[in-house]
Amino acid sequence: MVISRKNRDSILNRSLVTYLNPESIVSEQYRSIQANINFVMEDKKSRTFLITSPNKGEGKSTVAANLAVSLAQQKVKVLLIDANLRNPSVHSIFKIQNTSGLTDILTGRTNLYDEIHHTEIGRLDILPSGTVPFNPAELLSSPIMKDILATSLRSYNVVLIDSHSVLELTDTKLLASQCDGVVLVIRSGKTIQGKAIEAKKVLEFSKAKIIGAIINE
Repeated sequence: MVISRKNRDSILNRSLVTYLNPESIVSEQYRSIQANINFVMEDKKSRTFLITSPNKGEGKSTVAANLAVSLAQQKVKVLLIDANLRNPSVHSIFKIQNTSGLTDILTGRTNLYDEIHHTEIGRLDILPSGTVPFNPAELLSSPIMKDILATSLRSYNVVLIDSHSVLELTDTKLLASQCDGVVLVIRSGKTIQGKAIEAKKVLEFSKAKIIGAIINE
């Protein structure tokens, strides 16, 4: 699926500052984060990164989307996967359909390459969440999910995964251990320090590799 040039200005909402205002201070901050991710990729051969937060409403999906754009603008081939199967939002940020996607691949109704949406933002592609399933935790921990990640890495330099907040459900903990690194998004003034520490401990107990935290203002 291709986002046409005709709709180029309407596909994005204002939260995608890295695309709409690439010279802004905020965009430069995202480029700094993107540079750190590039360093981790080179140093540790890491290529799959999960973006999560202690609780909902901390802006992790916006961060994931802007990081994906920032990487793609540097000619990195990026796949952004919406693995928040209970409350997806990546499709809303990029204004794409979500009638099918990740869950439909996980349940065997379709395949990866039929569900990818191509954008005109550098080399960025999107895999939306798809229909809301009744068993998201089971799907995310299935061998098919591991196959999806392995297959994605044959075509993309980096895979970013937007997930559910880590303290509310088991979904993210199950998925985090399958990724090379986890980025924890913390909203300034909203995230209680104890919750941030708890999220870090939960991820470490799940054998996830935390590569850094982003203070989202």
